[in-house]
Amino acid sequence: MTTQRVEVITSVERRRRWSREEKERLVAATLESGASVSEIARSAGIHVSQLFRWRKELCRMLAPPIAQFVPVEVAAVLPGPPPSVAPAAPPQLKQVTTHRARRKTSMVTIELGGGRRLRVESDVDTEALGRILDVVERR
Repeated sequence: MTTQRVEVITSVERRRRWSREEKERLVAATLESGASVSEIARSAGIHVSQLFRWRKELCRMLAPPIAQFVPVEVAAVLPGPPPSVAPAAPPQLKQVTTHRARRKTSMVTIELGGGRRLRVESDVDTEALGRILDVVERR
């Protein structure tokens, strides 16, 4: 015959109160290797999410606090090399052309009214765009 543990709550309050020691005992059981959190929660009569919440809260309380401010020491600028010493000339290297990184362009849609739309790239010359809009508006 299998015996099941039944807990009868007789007070007006329907929530069970768990002491910190009970929470720590259950959380410690979940941290053991090969432990099944759902089995531990089921045996304690709580939902798995409650056990994970307790574990998160207890781990946060036990974690060392992170310092908000770190002391900084400002040092004076170090003097450069004496003026009599000239920096060594860099060795001659083959000239390598570097390509400038292209900005990602996007399209801008301008609603002109009357069902007309004008699409231009976002890096369009603003003066040229102004002239185009003047011509389109006259038509």
